[in-house]
Amino acid sequence: MTAELASLPDTGSDQMALAAEQGRICALAAKGQRDLAERAAAYPDLFPARPFDPALFGNVAMAIAFGAPWCDLAQLRVTNRAVLWGFAVDWLVDHEARTRAEIDRLTAGCLAVAEGGKPAEDDSLGRFLAELHDELAAVPAYATHGVVWRNELRTMLDAMAREWDWKQTASAGVLPTLDEYLANAANLACTVVNVVHWIHSGDPATLAHLDALVAASDQVQRILRLVNDLATYERDQRWGDLNALMLVPERADIERQISGLVAYARELLDPLRASCPLQADYLARQIGFSTGFYRSTDFWGVL
Repeated sequence: MTAELASLPDTGSDQMALAAEQGRICALAAKGQRDLAERAAAYPDLFPARPFDPALFGNVAMAIAFGAPWCDLAQLRVTNRAVLWGFAVDWLVDHEARTRAEIDRLTAGCLAVAEGGKPAEDDSLGRFLAELHDELAAVPAYATHGVVWRNELRTMLDAMAREWDWKQTASAGVLPTLDEYLANAANLACTVVNVVHWIHSGDPATLAHLDALVAASDQVQRILRLVNDLATYERDQRWGDLNALMLVPERADIERQISGLVAYARELLDPLRASCPLQADYLARQIGFSTGFYRSTDFWGVL
């Protein structure tokens, strides 16, 4: 540190240290954004410029970097890519699929690739998933814990298909209950990405408590589903998507639901702080980041 910086008051030095750490995290996000932009460019039919604008790649990389700032880019690369792949699935199911048969074929193809199958040359979604599978399968933990990822992948795909079904009946006023909607929160693709992150890390303490972490992640996933919905109601109306606010009389109902879910999440995370504190922090930071992020923006670009 230069003499000028060393002579600043303690409060200024504290702020400089904080800003330096935030700058490091932003640099980690910037590197992640470039990697995601490169992967998207490799699959142009999978990632159209609208709504997959550059900010979406930056938002994804920023969320992951701030969720696990103790990691480097190599440790976060597969996590970032898993999120981007999830966005591609969401786009194809929510906005491109016209029949349930299309979604069933997409699901079957993805599950086959997750089992090590070779995707068709014209299946961009499957080829991108094959990249993720190969990178994840290369780590030692995959032999034992890969089944957890495959199960979560199936859960996510089933949840997205279920939401598609709900959307077909929504115009007739037939909607899920809020409890049913929350039970389907895997369509957010949060837990499946977290499982990728944890398996790829190979940390023994994390893997020893993977079941408890998945249970806590599912609770966080429900919170993020509702936080997302509070921020994206108008966009969901324009895009024809479902939103929790459509299922309750007033916004306060969702806000109260979030408060209860957060309280229960704390109960799940507290014992994990003794066994795998970094991963407990990782989940808590997901809630905090999303709460701040969705106050003023969203991941998706303009349709």
